Amino acid sequence: MSGKRIWNFSAGPAVIPVPVLEKAQADLLNWNNSGCSVMELSHRSREFESILKKAETDLRAILDIPSNYRVLWMQGGATTQFSAVVYNLLGSFDKVADYIVTGAWTEKGAQEARRLGAKVNVVVDTKSTGHEGSLPPVNEWKFSGPDAAYIYYTDNETVHGVEFPDDASFFDSLPPNVPVVCDMSSNILSRKVDISRYGLIFAGAQKNIGPAGVTLVIIRDDLIGTRVNPDLTIPLMLDYKVCNDNGSMYNTPPTYSIYIAGLVFEWLLGLGGISGMEELNRKKSGRLYEAIDGSNGFYKCPVQPAYRSRMNIPFRIYKGGQPSKELEAEFLKLAEGEGMVQLKGHRSVGGIRASVYNAMPLEGVEALVKFMEDFARTHRD
Repeated sequence: MSGKRIWNFSAGPAVIPVPVLEKAQADLLNWNNSGCSVMELSHRSREFESILKKAETDLRAILDIPSNYRVLWMQGGATTQFSAVVYNLLGSFDKVADYIVTGAWTEKGAQEARRLGAKVNVVVDTKSTGHEGSLPPVNEWKFSGPDAAYIYYTDNETVHGVEFPDDASFFDSLPPNVPVVCDMSSNILSRKVDISRYGLIFAGAQKNIGPAGVTLVIIRDDLIGTRVNPDLTIPLMLDYKVCNDNGSMYNTPPTYSIYIAGLVFEWLLGLGGISGMEELNRKKSGRLYEAIDGSNGFYKCPVQPAYRSRMNIPFRIYKGGQPSKELEAEFLKLAEGEGMVQLKGHRSVGGIRASVYNAMPLEGVEALVKFMEDFARTHRD
């Protein structure tokens, strides 16, 4: 590899493991002695079918996906799933869909459900407190009951840096027999997940899976084609049954994105799977939160500790007791000069945000921590 790579803290499209990029580079012109690139392979060819099959096999091994769940490869990003969930799972306009709103993405999902005519019950909404993880106890949440069409939440809110803790008691508090739908776009593959707790999981690829272009859907068998609202005509490309019945190839799938995802799965298995990655992610995020909390108020993370994300870590820089846009602009400028990029917070909230997905090595986090310490020492009041 020629040239120095930067430390890319982008929220997505995000950093991809260097061994994956090197493997893709080596195979670019001639994959597996086929005489052509993966990008040129027919999606109906035996060669691509082997890529697709291995990617699913490895994913099932990593996440321990039960046999009564299907893996679908779809398109349109996680945002398209906001609509697909309603089309496939609402069942009837008489049904109520429960949404747990802890950040921007669940809020958008609920808005789309309403736009399509669904009755949306907001179980809890943290918008009034700036989506900073101030959630009441689960027993105070206002679920609509066991007849709800589904319960929807986002496991990790990328914009606001709010992540649900891995707590089985959360599921014990949910109404029984209601399918749980989860957007795991920004933390899938980062920790162990009990797939059997969910009816449906979806994730855009461009954070922990691979490049943008493919969306992963994991859905329980009994939910495929059985809860369709007869008063809504499902667009073909949003229909889980059509996708499943055609092996995710009703039309040409994003073949190269799936290929790279498969290489990421190989890489993760080569590191020992989820367990080692979970510990590494805990260590990386812990180092950053230690630097923030130990800065004597120079840096502040707005998220309550119990709900702080391990993947997306937002913080502000303070001067005179107030966030300083000037200092934040200087921080970003100097950080980029040191080879640390994409640290600017989401445009809706401002500040700084460091995204430290699976492929970000501890070395990159340590470089950022050192820069933060040096910046605070030279710029504090």
